Amino acid sequence: MNYKCISVPEIMFPKNCEMSSWAVIACDQFTSDKEYWKKLENFVGDKPSTLNMIYPEVYLKEDTQKRIEKIKDTMREYKAKGVFEKLNGGFILVERSTPYCKSRYGLILSIDLETYSFEKSSNALVRATEATILDRIPPRIKIRQGAEIEFPHIMLLIDDKANTVFGDLIASRENLKKLYDFDLNMGGGHIKGYFVTDTEKVINSFYKLLDDEVLIEKYGKNEKLLFAVGDGNHSLATAKCCWDELKKTLTDDEKQTHPARFALCEVVNVYDEGLKFEPIHRVVFGVNPDKFLSGFNFDGEIQGETVVDGVQKQVSLSENLSVSIAKLDEYIASYIKTNGGEVDYIHGKNDVITLTKNNPDSVGILLPAMDKADLFGLIMKGGSLPRKTFSMGEGVEKRYYIEGKEIVR
Repeated sequence: MNYKCISVPEIMFPKNCEMSSWAVIACDQFTSDKEYWKKLENFVGDKPSTLNMIYPEVYLKEDTQKRIEKIKDTMREYKAKGVFEKLNGGFILVERSTPYCKSRYGLILSIDLETYSFEKSSNALVRATEATILDRIPPRIKIRQGAEIEFPHIMLLIDDKANTVFGDLIASRENLKKLYDFDLNMGGGHIKGYFVTDTEKVINSFYKLLDDEVLIEKYGKNEKLLFAVGDGNHSLATAKCCWDELKKTLTDDEKQTHPARFALCEVVNVYDEGLKFEPIHRVVFGVNPDKFLSGFNFDGEIQGETVVDGVQKQVSLSENLSVSIAKLDEYIASYIKTNGGEVDYIHGKNDVITLTKNNPDSVGILLPAMDKADLFGLIMKGGSLPRKTFSMGEGVEKRYYIEGKEIVR
């Protein structure tokens, strides 16, 4: 087994920080809810926090350059003041509980960006689960270029129904060094982190998932797919684009070990009982609801709902979820191009209802959830799915930034 997909990161870890202030939720959450981020800012105050080193996307329409420069300055300041310590030679086993699940386990490691592709049809070991919107990458590149540290909210999935990778780690976790154990802010639940030093054994357990007989039993063919990107598709695509540009300036030897070649991620088993696939709903703002819905006419077996002023109404979509979402997004884009408006992607049903009540010129579309057991097979069969097909859990269950990794020499 010589796949060379996984690497052991040198983790930038907060030292002597108040962890409940340090850890904040993924930057692409609550993008229509500035109040969430204002409350978070008030909670953090002037304490060291990853909030000061990420770009909440709710602010993307504001003075982006000023905020980007402040982020990069904060990274340098924190490094100079000794806010970080470096953890070498291990992965981190994460145990997370949320308001919606008792436990969910993940493993923090690095993957080689040379083994990842976000192309729709790919045979890479690491693949995108959803279509990558190229227009969304340049703003993220501006944030990443010149930054010294990455704080990822990327979550990769493995297809391991027998739990061969995580089983022993979970069973023996109390024998591992505990790095953190605290409540997450803003209702995010609780999190624990354990340092895993037997990395070779863990890496081999991952690669055994690529044995020919294992793959043939699962999929009927030995197609090598190890990781599917569950969250952070565009963040990982941004890291890939930045690396592809940077490596043009490096020697062959430098390319082998440059830290920007390796992206920090959390890996989760798709069969973890604490991992739920939730639908990602659409809310279209700045539209006439009657006019918008008059052109919304998809007949099929998939059932969804429209929401106007908080009132739900059942609607038929298309013959399967993937096609339904592709057609729906095409219709929304066409309508907005002709009539104006904007669309946002909302994770919670109640949030959609509330948003439409507070915005009379809006329409929500509630979508059903996909079966997570189908994910790897669908990717192998048809490539990446339409953008925002599913969400791994509710908004507050998304990954919180804790660990970082340097991406400069």
